[in-house]
Amino acid sequence: MPRAPLLGCIADDFTGATDLASQLVSAGMRVVQTIGVPDGPLDAECDAVVVSLKSRTVPAAEAVGQSLAALEWLRRQGCGRFFFKYCSTFDSTPTGNIGPVADALMDALGADFTLAVPSLPANRRTVYNGYLFAGDVLLNESGMQDHPLTPMRDAFLPRVLAPQTRRRVGLVSHHALADGAAGVRARIAELKREGVGIAVCDTLGHDDLVRIARGSADLTLLTGGSGLGLTIPATLPGFEPRSDAAHLDPVGGHALVVAGSCSRATLAQIEHAGTRMPAMAVDIEALFHDADDHVDALVAFAAGHLGDGPVLIHASMAPERLRAVQSRFGTAASGEAVERALAAVARRLVDDRGVRRILVAGGETSGAVVGALGVSGLRIGPAIDPGVPWTQSVGTAAPLALALKSGNFGGADIMTRAFELLP
Repeated sequence: MPRAPLLGCIADDFTGATDLASQLVSAGMRVVQTIGVPDGPLDAECDAVVVSLKSRTVPAAEAVGQSLAALEWLRRQGCGRFFFKYCSTFDSTPTGNIGPVADALMDALGADFTLAVPSLPANRRTVYNGYLFAGDVLLNESGMQDHPLTPMRDAFLPRVLAPQTRRRVGLVSHHALADGAAGVRARIAELKREGVGIAVCDTLGHDDLVRIARGSADLTLLTGGSGLGLTIPATLPGFEPRSDAAHLDPVGGHALVVAGSCSRATLAQIEHAGTRMPAMAVDIEALFHDADDHVDALVAFAAGHLGDGPVLIHASMAPERLRAVQSRFGTAASGEAVERALAAVARRLVDDRGVRRILVAGGETSGAVVGALGVSGLRIGPAIDPGVPWTQSVGTAAPLALALKSGNFGGADIMTRAFELLP
């Protein structure tokens, strides 16, 4: 009988799920990522399962419902330790959903304490004295203040989290981490005596993540970004790293890049890729005038250039242009129109034009694309950049190689270099 997974993870969007899964694979775990909560039992032996949801920006009650359904399924698969993964920029709606989901998971598990560790030092997301930094600047000065769905205008995470949770929020500062895992354990004990239920953790580098994982090894539930995915595995009883954890079978076929993110990182990546591959931008006005006709035009453009290498179809735009579009058509309506169009383009190029290798930029866009392609799960392979792995589809008629990239992740050349790394 296959061994039950050692770790069950719940991620609030698709790219965040692949980010976490990639970190776990780097630590030697065999990982399966599901697209939503499966209807039946897990049909593959693995060390960790990551359930990817689309719950970051939905109403809090809906996010809680999805997350509890994922937890129930993971418990049925035999998981005994759990991780709630959200973005390293800690972004959600002003009233959630990080706090409400963490509360619900803690209640369901009977947990009286957990940590919030959003840091991802490899991508320069760090926390000091409770303040989240993106690179060398505070989060609210990094461009995240202009995020179209989850603008972050406060970098002090205890203050951001406090209104979202019923529990008292505390801080595990870098002073506690200086004493290693023992310092983390001592600080957790102190916070619990004070009635704290959730504590934000300072994290400046990988060594801090090691100390946090070791010092919290007896907690049933942890929450945070993907950085802990590198250090949690070593604390799981019975885990042995595998050298073949990242193996994927080669996938042939044409290559496509689809981008819906408007982050600074994605805009720079599109600028780089646009000089090296055929590229066409989505016309938002055309989508609202005649979406089917514009999708036809996007498909025709891509189909005419697939023989030349990767083709880029994108709806990314600078913040000022984005604000104008949202003002005219509405934030939700414009976002949904773009997601539907990009998903339709990807589906038609896969079904009719032999596209088998796709890089998608943006969490919402990734969710729409994998849904349109009928992907039920992903096998996680090697990393392209920190937090961005190649994956192989489960549930599709033919295997697809998919890289689902958070808008903020990846180097400027990732859209070209990714396909050079793919067997």
